Amino acid sequence: MTIGKGKRPRDPNQLAAWTVAVSTGQIPAPEPELPKVTGNAPPANISEYMSAIGRKGGQIGGKRRLKTMTKAERSKVAAKAAKARWKKAKSRQAPRP
Repeated sequence: MTIGKGKRPRDPNQLAAWTVAVSTGQIPAPEPELPKVTGNAPPANISEYMSAIGRKGGQIGGKRRLKTMTKAERSKVAAKAAKARWKKAKSRQAPRP
């Protein structure tokens, strides 16, 4: 009833029948495919690895963005950020009775 390598059927009736069959043990549940690692494998703690990679890209991105923006554009972005900070600060204050 499944198509290919354990893909779920698209038809809602077939999907319902497949779900019942899997939950009752008539057919084994498909196991998710693990990504194939080629070349250098990432470290064991993937969360730290991905955050380090993202942080590195963010650091490069900010520097490049500053180089390409004009002074007026930088000023506009800074004003927008300041306005957002002040708006957030105002919304945190509790209304006085």
